[in-house]
Amino acid sequence: MVRGYSMTEQTSKQSDQVLFDVMVIGAGINGAGIARDAAMRGLKVLLLDKGDVGSGTSSWSTRLIHGGLRYLEHGEVGLVRESLRERETLLYIAPHLVRPLPILFPIYKHARRGRWTILAGMAAYDLLSFDKSLPRHRMLSRVEALDQAPGLEPQGLVGAAIYFDAQVEFAERLVLENVLAAVDYGATVVTYAQVENFIVERGLVQAVEFTRVLDGESCSASADVIINAAGPWVDELLDKSGGNPQRLIGGTKGSHVIVAAFSGAPATALYVEGRTDGRPFFIIPWNGQYLIGTTDIRYQGDLDHVRIENQEIDYLLDETNRLIPTAKLSRGQVLYAYSGVRPLAFTCDKDEQSITRRHFIREHPSRHNLLSIVGGKLTTYRKLAEQAVDQIFRKLERRSPRCTTAQVPLPGAATNDFARFCKEFNVASGLPSPVNDRWLRIFGTRSSELLNLIADAPSLAEVFDVETGATAVELVFAFQHELAQTLADCLLRRTMVGLNSANGLNAVSAAARIARKHLGWSDGLLDEQLADYRNQVAQFRLTD
Repeated sequence: MVRGYSMTEQTSKQSDQVLFDVMVIGAGINGAGIARDAAMRGLKVLLLDKGDVGSGTSSWSTRLIHGGLRYLEHGEVGLVRESLRERETLLYIAPHLVRPLPILFPIYKHARRGRWTILAGMAAYDLLSFDKSLPRHRMLSRVEALDQAPGLEPQGLVGAAIYFDAQVEFAERLVLENVLAAVDYGATVVTYAQVENFIVERGLVQAVEFTRVLDGESCSASADVIINAAGPWVDELLDKSGGNPQRLIGGTKGSHVIVAAFSGAPATALYVEGRTDGRPFFIIPWNGQYLIGTTDIRYQGDLDHVRIENQEIDYLLDETNRLIPTAKLSRGQVLYAYSGVRPLAFTCDKDEQSITRRHFIREHPSRHNLLSIVGGKLTTYRKLAEQAVDQIFRKLERRSPRCTTAQVPLPGAATNDFARFCKEFNVASGLPSPVNDRWLRIFGTRSSELLNLIADAPSLAEVFDVETGATAVELVFAFQHELAQTLADCLLRRTMVGLNSANGLNAVSAAARIARKHLGWSDGLLDEQLADYRNQVAQFRLTD
């Protein structure tokens, strides 16, 4: 049994509670990173989330690990430097998930950012990343730019810059591997745990009451320090503690559309200035498709039901068609779309683009053992976690061991030479090259564990999704070793089949049959899981 699900007896009765050093509420990238760091430093950790690991905001980003080139425009030099250092760290500790990405920035006459502005920005970006492993930027002529991306609108094009950042194709897996690492170091994880109430006495949170959504059981848990890492839901969670005198989160919505390859589609990522608002957006080859985004809109709606709006779809498609005239993209070519709310610091006097992307760790004078995480992004999650755990030790009045999260690879990169591991695995696995490639880019070195399962049950080598090449063993592995509780967990955030061109709807029935055969699911459970999955992915599909 996975240690992450050992909480049934521990949390059923308050009198029998285990006292944790730290309870982290929210298993997105920040909460996952904090849980990993805290567990690695010897703390007894409980990680809760009202849904699955990485099922909130962390799943809905542009999937970049980047220094924040545009942050330079707002004078956030320190944030850019920190981001560039962390980009280098993630390339080291998660090479299977985080890979270098060349990005082309076309430069047009009369654009808000001219050639000299771009050149200055690129030079500063290189200077701030002086210790990087990625290549420096290059400035391209008009002819060279069109050679790199022939589909670009040639009229008014004066050149381009090409530079490198990194892509995390499956951000969900980055979150998951931080959680798995935390479990390896002794953390307890309970997903689908809806926090209902905080028990507060004498200015301290004495216990947190929550409901286990999947079975309806009421539970309670206690910890010396409570970390509110609920992302956009930070204020909602604080309201339950009775200690939220001021609003902390002022999130903005970011939306993306996913399309198949189209006429003029670039071979490399494009970073483009929008004509209508001057805001940069991306067109990125991703997962065999193209990801186009993002928008940046103030959001006051239901955080649990965030969907793309028609004007956002029109904006992203129109800007893409303007830049690549042969694309001629329409709503009918959008495979699906997703939206999320950035957990940015609340402010009422700034436009969306200038709201800081820095993170803050907020103390609450009336709740002395409660800390809230405000802001943060995929790129800098590890550094945020380090700072948060340092603060936890100060709260505990204990001396902190050294943080080693920058030196210790994540579970899927547990080798001294990842490139060599991949080469040797390809030779030794006996599997077709597409399967090897898929496993290595999703599971990394843990591919060996999948291979061991197939050795015991050869039928698990069955491919259940032709488009992605996903195999039955991945589904079994997700439930037995990766904390999956539902079919949606498995397809959307473990095997990544749910991000294929059909949102996994073309493979979900086959996945259910595998679960019945190898996991012993009943017909009733299968029907329930199938209905739940189809309901969840409906939010990604465009409506008429």
